[in-house]
Amino acid sequence: MFHFNKESRLGRGLLLVAVVAGAAAFALPAVAGECPADQKKANAREAVDLKPVGVTDTTIAAIDVSKAPFNIDGRNFRMRKLVVEPGGIVPWHSHADRPAIIYIVEGEIHEYASNCSVPLVHEAGDVVAETPDVSHWWKNLGDTTVVLLSADLLKDEKDHNM
Repeated sequence: MFHFNKESRLGRGLLLVAVVAGAAAFALPAVAGECPADQKKANAREAVDLKPVGVTDTTIAAIDVSKAPFNIDGRNFRMRKLVVEPGGIVPWHSHADRPAIIYIVEGEIHEYASNCSVPLVHEAGDVVAETPDVSHWWKNLGDTTVVLLSADLLKDEKDHNM
């Protein structure tokens, strides 16, 4: 068992990243919300101007990777917890410069992706890779809260996209 004191936030952060990465590795076969091949197409959806609704976005940990030997200058590797209330919306955003991996901890959420003409349904245990070729928005259509963990490589600290 690991024990970290207050001064070792980086150690706790790295441990948390390792735990989530390990969970994601075991959950990869559960990637259920993929776009059906016959529905994939470029620009399947237009951008929509939605504001966040019923979403709490908390950064759990972040690592300034420009200060580590990763050769990823100017980026922060961060992990966030997003809580999306029933009816909540994560607004339209791009991953052109911010790759991410999302792990659905609990609940069910619908994704409206730029490269898929039908909504994608993600359930607890699913993992979603958010790559430069996707822009999207998410909505909780259910009556229970959805909890997501998001790990990404943030370049622009002023980027407040979810």
